[in-house]
Amino acid sequence: MAREVEVSKILIFGGTGYIGKHIVRASVSLGHPTCIYACPTGPQTGPSNLNLRREFRSVGINIIEGELKEHEKIVAALKQVDIVISALAYPQVLDQLKIIDAIIAAGNIKRFVPSDFGCEEDKITPLPPFEEFLEKKRKIRRATEAAGIPFTFVATNCLAAYFINVLLHPHSPHKEIVVYGDGEANAVLNYEEDVGKYTIKVANDPRACNRVVSYRPKPNIISQHQLISLWEEKTGRSFKRVYVPEEDLVKLSQTLPPPENIPVSILHSVFVKGDLMSYEIDDDDLEVSTMYPEMQLTTIDQLLDIFLTDPPEPARAAFG
Repeated sequence: MAREVEVSKILIFGGTGYIGKHIVRASVSLGHPTCIYACPTGPQTGPSNLNLRREFRSVGINIIEGELKEHEKIVAALKQVDIVISALAYPQVLDQLKIIDAIIAAGNIKRFVPSDFGCEEDKITPLPPFEEFLEKKRKIRRATEAAGIPFTFVATNCLAAYFINVLLHPHSPHKEIVVYGDGEANAVLNYEEDVGKYTIKVANDPRACNRVVSYRPKPNIISQHQLISLWEEKTGRSFKRVYVPEEDLVKLSQTLPPPENIPVSILHSVFVKGDLMSYEIDDDDLEVSTMYPEMQLTTIDQLLDIFLTDPPEPARAAFG
């Protein structure tokens, strides 16, 4: 039997961003009155962002345009909703302290989900550039806890379409695929649309209040070699595997200037060390595929089929 989802009002920060748009669409599809707090449009606003805003307004989403420094505007927006989800990009992670201050002032928020769409930062210790990146996210977690705000922290692991584009480059003709380390470490790749749906579900779930929820479905645990082999099988092609040794990634993390040293440190953590699978999920821990067995998730196998017919466009993560 499908679990009944409480119809709460949801405000999403960063709702026009890479993962934010999937969370917004999931919120609407699950029947929640949905608002977005977004930067005002201007000459710097790209056509894709403008089109996305038009799409959202056409389905009844209220877009509140404002800056994160506009405390009173944020407080007023918060007083109209029940749940706050932040999908702000890395350069704005510490700006979430302003959201926390506004949540305290509003005094009515039932759940806050900060922008934590990646690894479980409290359980890994990566190379220094990535560690510094994660320390900012930990600061938001600790500030949320200290403020006594009801929260759900999500460890969504890798956003699958993004990393398939990074690893396989399916949009460009090539005969070689780069393998980081020995290619054997397991990672977890979850389709962005599923991440959006799971995030709305856990934000409304009493079981997830003041808990960390991991997104680790077994069908989406895969190594680089397995991913490449599956892609070769689907495309009927054979690729030469070019290996980048671990020591090369470590050296790049030490010599590249910030923020260019962050992506190589992430590749090292996820695909060389296997940090996403470096800890056990116990029976007492929360994991989305066991929490919501009725939800049909998109497996890596199915996502590669999507890449064959209607490949998601490559995206660039913002680190600086």
